[in-house]
Amino acid sequence: MKIVVDAMGGDNAPEEIVKGCILARDEYNINIVLSGKEQEIKKILDKNTTSNKNIDIINAEEVITNEEKPVLALRRKKDSSLVKALNAVKNNEADAIVSAGSTGALLSGGLLVIGRMEGIQRPALATLIPSMSGGFTMLIDSGANVDCKPEFLYDFAIMGSIYMQRVMDISNPRISLANIGSEKGKGDKLTNETYEILENSNLSLNFCGNIEARDILQGKSDIIVCDGFVGNMILKSLEGAVAALMGGIKTELTKSTKSKIGGLLIKPALRNFKNKFDYKEVGGAPLLGVKAPVIKAHGSSNDVAIKNALRQAKIFCESKVNPLIEESIMRR
Repeated sequence: MKIVVDAMGGDNAPEEIVKGCILARDEYNINIVLSGKEQEIKKILDKNTTSNKNIDIINAEEVITNEEKPVLALRRKKDSSLVKALNAVKNNEADAIVSAGSTGALLSGGLLVIGRMEGIQRPALATLIPSMSGGFTMLIDSGANVDCKPEFLYDFAIMGSIYMQRVMDISNPRISLANIGSEKGKGDKLTNETYEILENSNLSLNFCGNIEARDILQGKSDIIVCDGFVGNMILKSLEGAVAALMGGIKTELTKSTKSKIGGLLIKPALRNFKNKFDYKEVGGAPLLGVKAPVIKAHGSSNDVAIKNALRQAKIFCESKVNPLIEESIMRR
């Protein structure tokens, strides 16, 4: 197995990206291709490992930034680390791709360079959200498709169910539809029509009805289906709420000597609570519906997050998710 990594993508590139690849190679015994500025990559490798075994480099002198228009950047920057990594997958020189760079460029590249799977109308970004129960809930779509049809959301449910079974080892994942109420009949035309399709599906989908946003972190469902606009709003709201909560607690615990003493006593518990929502343990979000495994790592990923993103890509490849998706899509 060979996984190509966009070494120049992300806030901490290329240092943390390369270090994470070294960790993944040593722990998971995988072959890695680093796409990026060769001289910079070699310096980091020389500093952090005694052997470059199973690590190859594709030299790429350009970098696509978050500020650029994704499709335009893909067309203009043929010598960018992301474009060369995408082409390595397209040309069967690598089995999967991991990038912490521009989300828009990676999603566009997955669609335009690697290509959609047969029968899939819209690929979807599937973000794994930690829940209070200790597991993960998949939010699909979390930003790839703003305007959706009910058929698209049905495909999202199918793809998400297969991924959670094969990669996250959940035997019969519970599927819910994001809505403004839990009762059947709530919501707009899109959610009502999607509800009917999921409820009457001839596939073995464990559809549990609607779910409200306030229940997502409680672990009441394994997969939350929605369009990309709603999904991204949910994701950013949760990220902001958790950050504000932790920041507020820290402020209150440092206001006085008494609160500081109390803070020391509850520090281990707070650390454990914070770790439940640590993106580094998840690794990244898969783009489902394209011909090869694509993992979008968090933009601020460190070496541990990149290592875990590579672990996710490895399991994605080994578990034969895409062939199972194709088979299910043909039967839907």
